[in-house]
Amino acid sequence: MTTATPVRGARTSSMAQALNAALRDAMQADPAVHVLGEDVGQLGGVFRITDGLTREFGTDRCLDTPLAEAGILGTAVGMAMYGLRPVVEMQFDAFAYPALEQLFSHVAKMRNRTAGRLPLPITIRIPYGGGIGGVEHHSDSSEAYYTHTPGLHVVTPATVADAYGLLRASIASDDPVVFLEPKRLYWGKTEWDPAEATEPIGKAVLRRTGRSAVLITYGPSLPVCLEAAEAARAEGWDLAVLDLRSLVPFDEQTACEVVRSIGRAVVVHEAGGFGGAGAEIAARITEKCFHHLAAPVLRVTGFDIPYPPPMLEHHHLPGVDRILDAVARLQWED
Repeated sequence: MTTATPVRGARTSSMAQALNAALRDAMQADPAVHVLGEDVGQLGGVFRITDGLTREFGTDRCLDTPLAEAGILGTAVGMAMYGLRPVVEMQFDAFAYPALEQLFSHVAKMRNRTAGRLPLPITIRIPYGGGIGGVEHHSDSSEAYYTHTPGLHVVTPATVADAYGLLRASIASDDPVVFLEPKRLYWGKTEWDPAEATEPIGKAVLRRTGRSAVLITYGPSLPVCLEAAEAARAEGWDLAVLDLRSLVPFDEQTACEVVRSIGRAVVVHEAGGFGGAGAEIAARITEKCFHHLAAPVLRVTGFDIPYPPPMLEHHHLPGVDRILDAVARLQWED
């Protein structure tokens, strides 16, 4: 079978296209990389992330599976035990829940269980989050389940370049990676170059500098935070924006350096606040930066409710006004 030569050099594309390119390039570079999931083959995935991969690499390398998430991930465990590098697609965020027993009991624990002799280099791709008008079971932000499970890496890109770079790094990792893809960012286009290196897993990136406060965020909330930082100029506030990119490993060093230099921080994410990833981030920052803080670390999150119907989701998702309200509280606390 002949394969297409990857397009090199700078290009303008969407996050969905960058993810597709990352899968294609990884499969070309390493015959051990296999893609499996519901509708990933002939259809190319419901979001077309795997479009063309079966045609290029055949059904042995990119294969459709039954609608059985536990079976899909269990199959990937066996594949990884025999030396392959499976990339699993869970079609939507909440569809992954039937596979949690496989993930928590085996994927996350196998390397420790075998004293390091049997790593499981599995990448679990999960389209997640709201903002697309999806109904129940199609818009969950379930990152806290994964971050609370030792043995898993958890990453989430917010830019086109990171979508490519982080996915390539995830597939190359010998540790299992839960790769959370913000659905509502799939179609935004920007210029990027796959040849340019991105920061590795476990490294946060300061997307915007500022002096008044720092917004700490990841995944689908990054564009909202950048918009809020721009709107804050009208209030006389100069906001920095830190994109975590990786929840596990968490880049505590960069986060604390930024917070210590500014003294005020707001953590922003879509998931509910109680027990969310933002609670852990706020706690760590408070412990490490207490004497540098001019005000408590605040959070702006989704509400602690089941995900609402499509017509109401804009009330649930953190927006510019709620972020600026939190920043105003920081100033008042001084």
